[in-house]
Amino acid sequence: MSLNSVNTNLGAMVALQSLNTTNTQLQATQKQISTGYRVADAFDDGAAYSVAQRLRSDVGALTSANQQLGNAKGLLDTTVSGLNNVSNEMSNMRDILVKLSDASTTGNERSQYIAQYQSDLANVKTYFADATYNGNSLIGGISGGKATSFSVVRNESGSSYSISSFGASAFYASLNFTTTQLGGAASVAALITTTGTFMNKVNVVGNQLNTYGAASTYIDNQISYNSDKIDAINSGLGSLVDADMAKESAQLQALQIRQQLGTQSLSIANQAPQTLLSLFK
Repeated sequence: MSLNSVNTNLGAMVALQSLNTTNTQLQATQKQISTGYRVADAFDDGAAYSVAQRLRSDVGALTSANQQLGNAKGLLDTTVSGLNNVSNEMSNMRDILVKLSDASTTGNERSQYIAQYQSDLANVKTYFADATYNGNSLIGGISGGKATSFSVVRNESGSSYSISSFGASAFYASLNFTTTQLGGAASVAALITTTGTFMNKVNVVGNQLNTYGAASTYIDNQISYNSDKIDAINSGLGSLVDADMAKESAQLQALQIRQQLGTQSLSIANQAPQTLLSLFK
């Protein structure tokens, strides 16, 4: 086909195709700069966008898991605080029992120590009853409270971590010694031997402190692990979909120049048929 045609301007067609390609690339670059993403939606890269959405869902699920773990942490710390107060109170109670195990402690002095023991025991009951967090308690059986275990979601897959409850009713009842038991030095001495009733309960409190303290530490570690995992996922997600802004800035300037040159080239090509008019003068 002859190039000297008023019907077909090959130069303009080539210039227009080049300009359209430049405009398309410029729109893609401007989109990346305005959104900050190399893959902002499924139109940019369907496969990468699908993976990114899954990763974003994982981050959201891990964040929710950490929120639930935070609630469990509050419950455990409240429980440990209550048991720690009970342990301290029982130390005072043991001091009193030691004095009551002395045969020389008689009369009004013994009565006063017995009253003090009973007062301290009432404090123990209060500590148990008040060890609640957001309406939940791991210590039940006191003042009508019910001992219930606690289960909390620990990761994005919905796996759970269970925490056992502690029934304080029987524990409290076993320390509520009668006046007869506290009235005799020998009977009191039997309570505070290594295998005595009182010392057994001291060991029970110690074991529970160890159990709930370890559970609290586990939850701390799990929250930290989930946070590290969130950071790692976000880092990978950024590598997958984030735009390189320095690169895109340079690309934008280059495309803007190409657009200007393409527009000028198309303008020149459109003027070519005008030269044919000189053949008819």
